[in-house]
Amino acid sequence: MTLLTGKNAIVYGGGGAIGGAVARAFAAAGATVHLAGRTAEPLNRVAEQITGAGGQATTTQLDATVAEQVDAHAERVAGGHGSLDISINLIGVNDVQGTPLVEMDLEDFQAPIRTALRSTFLTTQAAARRMIKQGSGVILTFGGSGAPVRDYYIGGFQVALHAVDFLRRQLASELGRHGIRVVGLTTGGVPETIPADMAGREEITRALDGSTLLGRSASLADVGTIAVFAASDTGRVFTGTSLNISLGAIID
Repeated sequence: MTLLTGKNAIVYGGGGAIGGAVARAFAAAGATVHLAGRTAEPLNRVAEQITGAGGQATTTQLDATVAEQVDAHAERVAGGHGSLDISINLIGVNDVQGTPLVEMDLEDFQAPIRTALRSTFLTTQAAARRMIKQGSGVILTFGGSGAPVRDYYIGGFQVALHAVDFLRRQLASELGRHGIRVVGLTTGGVPETIPADMAGREEITRALDGSTLLGRSASLADVGTIAVFAASDTGRVFTGTSLNISLGAIID
């Protein structure tokens, strides 16, 4: 038996680089993975990879910032598959980077904060309502702690991650009494997520690797492996905390 056998996991943003990696890891660990996102093609591609490897996956097009869509989908998963055991929000947050804060438009600064907080709140709320009824569940968040970025104009992105991290702490304090764990995953950046054609990609990768204590950054496979651990009963002692997979780039 693998770590997540019999579990149902929703991965919002499951067609993205990190979302796809987590979804494939969940499926390989035995979970039925419910991929959700705004665009069908990347969701279908990840689902085909999962089913081609012998796993189980469903896909649903939805906007994770629209409450009605998120809630209806969570109800279909819990009602149609018998439970909703794991939820993780990994959607893109519309961030603009490379512009100094003093020169950035207010809308560009606010966009990632608004998107990250709204989608995390709505997806967590929808999952928690079903998990409370069953008396168990795991909600994972992504991003979080660490020092401000000194040598790169990161806009509102880091602020958004910190905001989600504080939301994660409050959620854990309220949901623990219902048997629900809330755990964060923190990286110092995953070079594989940087588009191949992005200007300065090699310099950014070297900077990310150089900021760690081991001279290398977490891979997508690493993120998936730790997400499985956090979501499984093996990690049942963890809640209200964040698992640091930054290889020392972030020292708490």
